[in-house]
Amino acid sequence: MLGQHVRQFGEKLVRRRPVEPRDKSEIPTPHLNIFSLVVFGVNRTLRVGVYILACSVAVYVTGPAIIVSLVVAGVFNLLSGFCFSELGARVPRSGSAYLYSYVTMGQLYAFITGWTLILRFGVATAYLTRAWSYTFDSLIGNHISQVLEGTFSEHMPSFLATYPDFVALVLVLLIAGLLILGVQVTELVRKVSESFNVLLLSFMILAGFIKGDLHNWQLTEQDYKLAASGSSDSYSLGPLGSGGFVPFGFEGILRGAAMPFYSYFGLNAIISTGRETPNPQRSISWSLGIVISSCSLAYAGVTAALTLMVPYYQMHPNNPLPQAFHHVGWAPARYFVAVVILCALFHSLLVVMLSMSRLIQEMAEDGLLFRGLGQIYARRGTSLVAILGSATLSGILAVLFEIFHLVELMSIVALLFNFLVTLSVLVLRYQPDQNFSKKEKVEEEIELEPIVGASPLESVPEAGTSNPLKSLWDPVSTTPILKSGQIVYGCAFLFLLTILSLLLALWPSHVLSGDPGFTAGAVLLLLLTMGITAIIWRQPQNPSPLPFRVPALPILPVLSIFVNVYLMMQLSSVTWAQFGIWNALGLAIYFGYGIRHSPEGKRDPQPPASNFQTLDEHTPGAESS
Repeated sequence: MLGQHVRQFGEKLVRRRPVEPRDKSEIPTPHLNIFSLVVFGVNRTLRVGVYILACSVAVYVTGPAIIVSLVVAGVFNLLSGFCFSELGARVPRSGSAYLYSYVTMGQLYAFITGWTLILRFGVATAYLTRAWSYTFDSLIGNHISQVLEGTFSEHMPSFLATYPDFVALVLVLLIAGLLILGVQVTELVRKVSESFNVLLLSFMILAGFIKGDLHNWQLTEQDYKLAASGSSDSYSLGPLGSGGFVPFGFEGILRGAAMPFYSYFGLNAIISTGRETPNPQRSISWSLGIVISSCSLAYAGVTAALTLMVPYYQMHPNNPLPQAFHHVGWAPARYFVAVVILCALFHSLLVVMLSMSRLIQEMAEDGLLFRGLGQIYARRGTSLVAILGSATLSGILAVLFEIFHLVELMSIVALLFNFLVTLSVLVLRYQPDQNFSKKEKVEEEIELEPIVGASPLESVPEAGTSNPLKSLWDPVSTTPILKSGQIVYGCAFLFLLTILSLLLALWPSHVLSGDPGFTAGAVLLLLLTMGITAIIWRQPQNPSPLPFRVPALPILPVLSIFVNVYLMMQLSSVTWAQFGIWNALGLAIYFGYGIRHSPEGKRDPQPPASNFQTLDEHTPGAESS
């Protein structure tokens, strides 16, 4: 009886949601090309908020080497982008990473993915509202922050912001009210916002060439002391480090690369839209590479301009762009830049909070979250409770946390999301044919009944049960079977990469300096990881055709998993503690409520009906972002 209950419990955890494939009339005729995808992806990826994020990282983590960190983050995102492309290609409908995980990997995996995305949306909203608040405050002489800091700073714990940002809270409530009323983001508004992004990008790079000073990439301790003595608010100076272009060393570059992952969330738009091209395999690969290269150059250009205009330790971590023009004596440009940032951030806030409420509503309708969160405001057709829930989470984060802390939390969420997607692809490629269609699910279950009832010897003839170790290197079948799929599952879920990443992240000096114990441990873990990768490589892959397949499997997914885990290890223990609390709360909700209220296939996954249909489904945040 105990074994039966355990088995039933395990089946609930991996229960998948079937989907209804689109009719031929719903499938768009391929009409896009690589150029169209590149333009589409660049417009969705370049965001004003990223410049503020990058400058915050430059002040405390990397210095001018943030340019290198952004490029490194772009390369790592390319690996994850390939994996997400294949994951989406396995599902006959476009949707979010939550939907793809539910259809392919099962219920628990989908809940973890969805719960992670909710936090990402919440943190992104809080970060954008904080940035909007700081920018607005700079326009009126920083009076709001001075009053709030003078009133609350003595009563705030050290791990929270120096003062509660009530302006950010009011902005969150305003955005929530607009969404409840069904305010639409039209195509015109979107194009205006994209124009603002390009305008600001061009203006910043041009200003950097005109007012930049190469000496700001070669700063010394004497420069730092001079800046401190000549500043009336020297307490605001960031750390100097060792000076020069890489003041915080190679470790600073790697830690900095873990933080700008939010910069490339718009890549999901290419992945979903790439299906509408005549050759998705070629179009998605080239488009991802070109968009990442273009956006990396754009981000690097803006951060290079800023670090040339202002010494990195004098940059304002929360309001860097207007302050940079004030520093170089272009005061009028400061107000122009601030107004452009406010408009662009407001549009981004609408999109991100709407996407968050839609995800919460979808999970509630699936029963994984409380059903009441999926309630629709009948008069406006909007997800009232989900929007209020989104506003509550975002408001709390915006009031209590500084931008830099939000950046770190957003980074660990983005890295875990990439890890989950990559792990899914690595496992699924080696599984037997799986039917994700709702129409054929009953027939499939009937066909599988004799297999389930058969003995192991009958179900897998000559499976090599007498010598199980031989099947690790010499599979008995050229196509995936249950046993080979289980071998890949076991190898993929070993935590050797995590241990190796932890070793390299926490004690790099010991490993690289030749310490016998640490070096031997790192080499042993590396050899075991290579052995596990070789075992996975020897297993037969599923030959079923897909619109897009990750090249060089399993090398690229394994490399992507290592990179994401290693970069997660670079983040602070406080960030890990906050993220752990969020996940513990999520698992309590799932095992206490979701696992008992989520009947499989209760509804076909359609986009929630609302007045927001004019929003592009492929905007960052509307997709898996």
